[in-house]
Amino acid sequence: MEIQKPYLLFLGDVPDQLAAKTAHGIVDWRPEWCVGQLRLPGCQADCGLTDLDIAQAKAKGARTLIVGVANAGGVLPEHWVSKLVEALDAGMDVATGLHKRLASFPAIAEAAARNGRKLHDVRIPDMDFATGKGTKRQGLRLLTVGTDCSVGKKYTALALEKAMRERGLKADFRATGQTGIFISGRGVAIDAVVSDFVAGAAEWLSPANDADHWDLVEGQGSLFHPSFAGVTLGLLHGAQPDAFIVCHEPTRTKMRGVQHALPSIQAVIDRTVLEGQLTNPAIQCTGLAINTEHLSESDALALLERTGREYGLPCVDPIRTGVDPLVDELVRRYPAKG
Repeated sequence: MEIQKPYLLFLGDVPDQLAAKTAHGIVDWRPEWCVGQLRLPGCQADCGLTDLDIAQAKAKGARTLIVGVANAGGVLPEHWVSKLVEALDAGMDVATGLHKRLASFPAIAEAAARNGRKLHDVRIPDMDFATGKGTKRQGLRLLTVGTDCSVGKKYTALALEKAMRERGLKADFRATGQTGIFISGRGVAIDAVVSDFVAGAAEWLSPANDADHWDLVEGQGSLFHPSFAGVTLGLLHGAQPDAFIVCHEPTRTKMRGVQHALPSIQAVIDRTVLEGQLTNPAIQCTGLAINTEHLSESDALALLERTGREYGLPCVDPIRTGVDPLVDELVRRYPAKG
């Protein structure tokens, strides 16, 4: 799959910033690929890009309209269809990470056909996977896990890749969601894989490698989330991580989209070790990544220091403080590999 750049990011009329996390992720990690954003009336998200209509974006060179949203169920609202058709008629391709195929909408399929444009459904795997085998394979793997959905698992893995490569370490980000695929250009949308094959897909995504090579696997969901724990568990078993980082958002009281309370960081550590030992008995937690976006600088730094001391682990905010302490810990724990 080759998605043509640059992008126009479509935010629709989503109700909050988090609902546009796909667009935000692309802007944060690949700003040079973005010409602007397209928002419908009532949209409550803003990526900080220039607001453009289809014609203006085309004039600025946009080649693909990216549907930059994530929502429960991965659905495309019917009232967005006309804008996607307008983009296709203007000569753009359209890409989405939602669950429903773009071509399943007759108006979109017809517009793509008459204009000779491509439709990219990055969330829908284009290959078959085997079932997971749980056999130990060479190389090192790290998985980001969370107390909830949308707490920074992808950002932590991407920040680790950048920092580790800057030190000359062998490290690759392995995308398991739509945004990560748009950012990295490769990966598997693990939540769209048939349940029996999730672990096998994770094994395929992080194959045997050099003994000193790190696969940094983007986590999904949470072992404690009643909607997504199954995906999380399959990814944990297939990724077979040697190390994991717990990601957490400290201002939440309930898990996203449900009424369940957030688990503690310690509960996540304990359960991840318990479940992860099935395919890697040596699994261990090597650090914490706290999303302090909603805290002041002083409160954030105090929380990071206090939490790190409480758990005896390096504790960072990948955006606010960087991830060097997490890399230091990996090198310390795996000296022969670092």
